[in-house]
This record gives sequence, structure tokens and C-alpha cells, in this order.
Amino acid sequence: MSEEKVLFKLEHVTGTSKRNYKLQDISLELPAGYIAGIAGENGAGKTTLLDYIMNPKKQYEGNILLGGEEIHDDYITMRQQIGFVSERNQFFMHKSARDNAKLAACLFDTWDYNLFETMMKEMGVSRSSALSTLSRGEYMKFQTAYAMAHHPALYLLDEVTAGMDPVFRIDYFKLLQSLIEEGNVSVLMISHIQEEMERKMDYLGIMEEGRLVSWKENL
Repeated sequence: MSEEKVLFKLEHVTGTSKRNYKLQDISLELPAGYIAGIAGENGAGKTTLLDYIMNPKKQYEGNILLGGEEIHDDYITMRQQIGFVSERNQFFMHKSARDNAKLAACLFDTWDYNLFETMMKEMGVSRSSALSTLSRGEYMKFQTAYAMAHHPALYLLDEVTAGMDPVFRIDYFKLLQSLIEEGNVSVLMISHIQEEMERKMDYLGIMEEGRLVSWKENL
């Protein structure tokens, strides 16, 4: 790893969430151009870790670095470089996918509406339907297209494959592979499905009771 550019890094991240889930001294490095996964049971601390990354305020001790910069030193700028896909993401559910995408131009400097439309079409998701009418799988596909359209350096995927059609799940991992091959980006996926990650990930971590008990290259 020493010869590769480290895109994403956690340095001794420690803290307690509002739900009293604790993270204890989490450290890892993810080079650019790889897909990584963190697996663990409910309550292991996976969601707390995502909350630390996505909350505008720093709520932890230690450092979360993207491209060598602590993300909370300039969170508005750094947030542009993170593509977050999660059921907990907030959108205008009564509006169409297309309307949500048009509003995104105000949030992201690198917004590419044409890419959003292209990816939605390729994944077979309606651009004119209200988000509230989409299935869970379609909603995750919408969010993936939305994330891709602002060209992030890091994709954070929170339980995205649950509820997806098994055939499309295969295509989805092919899509992720194409992302890291085309640009200087990495993917970090959070899931409770360890078996799936063992087959698909370049790096694999295991969390238990707020600790990262394993982080290794998945050879």
C-alpha cells in the first residue's frame, strides 16, 4: 500500500453517538482505485462511522482524511467529493427523480445532469415518477446515479444491495468496478452481508462492538 496513493484514511477515530454507540480507535487506509467493504452485525458501529463522516460537525476524536485533508476542516468543500448512497439520505420524496436532480445543480459545483439522465436510463429507473413511488431497489439506483453525477472521489454505500434484484446486483458491482477503473476514485460499502463482500471487495473490514477487529486486502 505504501506505493499507492491513499485516498481515504481513518486515524484513531473514537467517539460516542447520540444512541450511545461507541467507536474505539478506528484506523484504516483505502488507496485510490479500490472497492472496500466493512461488515458487521447491527450495533457494531457501522452506522455511527457513517454518521461521523456525513455530519457537518466533527463529533469524534482522531481524523477522517480524504485526499490527505481532514474532512471537517472545510466540510462544505469536502462534501462535494463524497457520493453518499443510503436509505437514510434526505431527498424531496414528493418530487420526481428528475426534479431532485435539477435542484442538485445548486449543491454541487461539478453537477452533470446529462450523466444523471444517462445512468437512470441505463438502470431502468423512471425519471418522472415521484421518489416516494419507487421501490427500495429503484431508490438506491436513483441515488447511485445522483452520486455519480457530481463526480465524487469517494463513494459511501450504506446497505445498497439489500432489496435489489439478484441479476441487477451483479450488474451493480460491474458498475462499481467501472467507476474505479475510469477515475481516481474509491468505494467504501457498509453491509451486514459478509459473504457478499468476501466475493466482491478488494479490501474487507469487520466491525464488532465499536472496534474494527480486522482490515485487510481481500486476496
